[in-house]
Amino acid sequence: MEKWNGTIRNVLEYIEHSAREYPSNPAFRDDKTQVTYSELLQQTRRLGYQIAKKISGMRNPIAVFMDKSVECLISFFGIAASGNFYVCMDTQMAPERIRKILNSLQPAAVLGKSIQNEKLFSDYLILDYEELLAAGTEEGKQQECLKNIRRNMIDADPLYILYTSGSTGIPKGSVISHRSVIDYAEWVSRIFQFDEKTVFGSQTPFYFSMSVLDIFTTIRNGAALQIIPKKLFSFPVKLLEYMKETHVNAIYWVPSALSIVADWQALDYVALPQLHTVLFAGEVMPTRQLNVWRSHLPEARYANLFGPTEITDIGLYYILDREFSDEEPIPIGVPCENIDAFAVTEEGKLIGKGETGELYFRGSFVGCGYYNNPEKTQEVFIQNPLQSSYPDPVYRTGDLVRLNERGEYLYQGRKDFQIKHMGYRIELGEIEHAAGSFQKLERAACIYHTGKDKIILIYQGTAGKEEIMAYLKDLLPAYMMPEVMVQVPAMPLNANGKIDRKRLQEQYGET
Repeated sequence: MEKWNGTIRNVLEYIEHSAREYPSNPAFRDDKTQVTYSELLQQTRRLGYQIAKKISGMRNPIAVFMDKSVECLISFFGIAASGNFYVCMDTQMAPERIRKILNSLQPAAVLGKSIQNEKLFSDYLILDYEELLAAGTEEGKQQECLKNIRRNMIDADPLYILYTSGSTGIPKGSVISHRSVIDYAEWVSRIFQFDEKTVFGSQTPFYFSMSVLDIFTTIRNGAALQIIPKKLFSFPVKLLEYMKETHVNAIYWVPSALSIVADWQALDYVALPQLHTVLFAGEVMPTRQLNVWRSHLPEARYANLFGPTEITDIGLYYILDREFSDEEPIPIGVPCENIDAFAVTEEGKLIGKGETGELYFRGSFVGCGYYNNPEKTQEVFIQNPLQSSYPDPVYRTGDLVRLNERGEYLYQGRKDFQIKHMGYRIELGEIEHAAGSFQKLERAACIYHTGKDKIILIYQGTAGKEEIMAYLKDLLPAYMMPEVMVQVPAMPLNANGKIDRKRLQEQYGET
């Protein structure tokens, strides 16, 4: 698809373009159904019109309470067509967390399919997805209504809110505009050369920011998004067979999902010659497991992407262009186009090569702030600390990075994961990476017990404690060596497929 040259201001224009150019191409597929671009456009408009009839005004939040599916995706775009913005909610989420999100959000409606938990949503208007789509079309009225809505929308309008965990226990809702998503989808498409023949294998939940790349790059290019059943990630060989059968040729997964495939040696049994792009983000990618992928698929393109939910998804990227030993960390790279990323020392100065500082982002990917949460917004969406001559908003990440000799950023861990131990400042992520490079360890996570002043290494694998200590002595100074080691049969993962550090901290670091 040709570049849009800055003329697009609403993501629905992507669907309209793809429906004209590739009407019969499948847009979204899951195990039960698929929808072509022609059908997607028709259902988006019908749903948008029916929602607009039920809800007065525009720019209202509408919660989507549906399992990951084609229908869930159509709901997002139907809400956008109605002039409102969507909030995807995890249907498996604890009721108390759902209540907290609803209290913060106060949605104009909750959209779902046969929502059973009426009590949880009793204070809100419930819209049934199937009933709305089954309603009469009223073609003339629908066209006029949607035209009026579009005329009053601008690219700075919110497109969605994604809720992330808050340190106080109150979830934070990141507000992202059409413009941020459009600029992001343009950059992704250009850098990785996705087109109408691309088939994304979707791993991440739709309430997780990594899904933004899959969804919006798909509709931008007339490509296809194949929803992979979650259960297959417990059976790596079947997972790869499914990808082969559905012609998946591009993936953007969390490292834990990629590592499962590598650890189970699934690539020895199932070849994926069609897979040309492997992207990863969300947590540190263990180099040892990445090297397994690279050895089996040497012609594929690999890239490490980095960024928080608050800046749409990604602000830094590194396309692998050289070999790395199992012990070397993979850089998180350089800023995306039209994004400024910089890191500042504790003294407030820009870092130089070899120095570490806190990472900041500025530019079009940066979100609008947190919904109904001005205090938290003001804490991290701040004035650029490097200049005070004019308003220049930036997002303060809380991530620590180091600049290497090539001008690439290396992830050093969270600022709140940095500890003071035996008089030294220590990044727990550095210990994790060293342990993760050991062949006999499948997973490793490091936490700090503040009460006992001890570094704890939690690991999944076959190695004994003495073996691990002997291995780490060649990689870490004495003051960084773990003092307690805990072997677990399986590393706990959160709903996004990442290591559940909060659970590990509660279980091993606070007793």
